[in-house]
Amino acid sequence: MKRYISAYFTDEENLLRASQTLIEKDIAILDVLTPFPVHGLDKILGLKESKIPTVGFISGAIGTISAFGFQTWAFVVDYPLFIGGKPHFSIPAFIPITFEITILFAALAMVFAFLFRSHLGFGAKNKIHDERITDDRFLIIIDANGNEEHYNNVKTILEKEDAHDIQLKENN
Repeated sequence: MKRYISAYFTDEENLLRASQTLIEKDIAILDVLTPFPVHGLDKILGLKESKIPTVGFISGAIGTISAFGFQTWAFVVDYPLFIGGKPHFSIPAFIPITFEITILFAALAMVFAFLFRSHLGFGAKNKIHDERITDDRFLIIIDANGNEEHYNNVKTILEKEDAHDIQLKENN
């Protein structure tokens, strides 16, 4: 059974200040849940930069190569027809389809990468910690570490940083 401390905040500035204080005092933060992205929180928590733009670029490049290659093969090798007096290998005619396939590949790959990375894919059974964090509350989850002194120390810090509600919870 794992024990953790949940501290709720109503203001993002208090959340940022509390997170900074906890990090400075070497207290491990398990997670921070917010209803919207909070600017600067990722730097305080030391989170790495997201790889989703890289996934989008690589999959977009694959889409470009696939679309351009398929059109080239279809119109030059497999079924060469003269259409309106244009040459078989006509780059301006290939651009719209190539652009559309590039965007499609990049968008789908980024959506699936986000779902996979966030554990939100099909069939995922993620438990919502508290309904209030999807509305207007901010939450810091801290490892309780099984020590009463640690809990009291963390609770004192969180109370100084205007935590709205501090709870000790257990998870199976």
